[in-house]
Amino acid sequence: MTQVAPTSPCLNICVLDAARTCTGCGRTLDEIARWGRMSAAEQWQVIARLERVRQQEVATASPAPAN
Repeated sequence: MTQVAPTSPCLNICVLDAARTCTGCGRTLDEIARWGRMSAAEQWQVIARLERVRQQEVATASPAPAN
């Protein structure tokens, strides 16, 4: 059975930071350039990495619970 590919995470906010990562979708320049040639499994790996990064950012931005 063939795995269904995810839709592109592109948000049309295509600005690269100093690390050559898109500030919109969070993909690296290499991931953006290769997206159309990646297998569905590779694309899902990128999506999973983006989700982990977003979760870390939320956890870091959340204030510590008050005692």
